Amino acid sequence: MKYELIINDSITVNNINLFRIKALKSFSNVGVNELGGYIQSEKNLSNTGNAWVYDNARVSGDARVYGNAQVYGDARVYGNARVYDNAQVYGDARVYGNARVYDNARVYGNARVYGDAQVYGGAQVFYDAWVYDNARVYGDARVYGNAQVYGDAQVYGRAWVFDDAWVYGNARVYGGAWVFYDAWVYGNAQVYGDAWVYGDAWVSGDARVSGDAQVYGNAWVYGDAWVYGNARVYGGAQVSFQGEFITIGQFGDNYRYLTISKKDIINAGCFSGNFSDFKKAVTNKYGSDYGAYKNAIIIIENYLNKKND
Repeated sequence: MKYELIINDSITVNNINLFRIKALKSFSNVGVNELGGYIQSEKNLSNTGNAWVYDNARVSGDARVYGNAQVYGDARVYGNARVYDNAQVYGDARVYGNARVYDNARVYGNARVYGDAQVYGGAQVFYDAWVYDNARVYGDARVYGNAQVYGDAQVYGRAWVFDDAWVYGNARVYGGAWVFYDAWVYGNAQVYGDAWVYGDAWVSGDARVSGDAQVYGNAWVYGDAWVYGNARVYGGAQVSFQGEFITIGQFGDNYRYLTISKKDIINAGCFSGNFSDFKKAVTNKYGSDYGAYKNAIIIIENYLNKKND
């Protein structure tokens, strides 16, 4: 036995008695006779390994803390949750339901991890972020601020989701991608590489945003659209791919919508022709940097290159 319950040092929470723990031997950074936090019963904290509940932290219900895990501060772990390996839950964080936090993961601040969610690897969820349902956050990913990751979404690699961003459905955010400032990524969408999606932008459907691309403002990327390379989609612009054509919205002086078919036919206002002719027309009007159509040119080139791969 590495600890005991102190029967005369207890608190009652929701009609459940929780008892402070006391170490019976030294281990890890815990000294003999050192007081810990509160647990409901010995099933909540393993008597093997270096796992410990510190400070005013509480573990209750069928929750378990084991391995070398640490729960401290005013954190709460309850329901059927598991915290194990070298994971840490602290601050005012809550882990509950059937949630799992393990490996070297950290959940702290006012973060919430619940439902069947899992946080693992070297991932961190903190501040006021929520991860729930069947969501997964792993690798060296960060989810923080008021961000939410839920449904069957996954955030992994070196990806960051923060501020008031939401990632949900079957969406994936990975690599070194960032999703932030009220952006939404959902459906089967993927954001990866070093791409950024932010500032009220939406990426949905089966869309892909990758490379060094940025989608921001009130822009929408949806359907089967791909935005990659150094492309920028912003300020209410829309990019979608539906069946036989791609639509790129609100470019140029008159905020036109462009359509590009699989046969390389572009329609924009009174213009109708192939991509080569379109570039010539834009160059004649705006110069070699394409002016207001620069990002439309990049997106069309990416689309045509992808189509021909």
